[in-house]
Amino acid sequence: MDKTNDIRKGRHCVYDLHAHLVFVTKYRHDVFTDEHLKALERIFSDVCASFDCRLEEFNGETDHVHLLVSFPPTVELSRLVNSLKGVSSRYLRRDYPELARHYWRAQRLWSPSYYAGTAGGAPLNTLKRYIENQNRPA
Repeated sequence: MDKTNDIRKGRHCVYDLHAHLVFVTKYRHDVFTDEHLKALERIFSDVCASFDCRLEEFNGETDHVHLLVSFPPTVELSRLVNSLKGVSSRYLRRDYPELARHYWRAQRLWSPSYYAGTAGGAPLNTLKRYIENQNRPA
């Protein structure tokens, strides 16, 4: 893919921000089938769109999911994550009542923790060297 297609423009900024997110089911229980993962992909894509984000890639296994999300600098990643997990939990509970046994007493599908890592761009050492080598005025 052409790197220039990933660069997005806002009113006062140009950005290329991506986050790799991993959500794990409560108690790491095997919950998802392929049908559930297809539904989650649609839900996550819709939630991302409501935040002016893009779900670039999605996949998962029976007990966790991976998302690659492109987001603008105005989005607080923790708010996006809370919305992704909350909305997906409610929709799956509504559309797949057989999953109710996985929600436990607290009525939670997801573990409260998650992984978020930045994705793309140059390695940190390269960025540090670039910044160190700027022509700083004396």
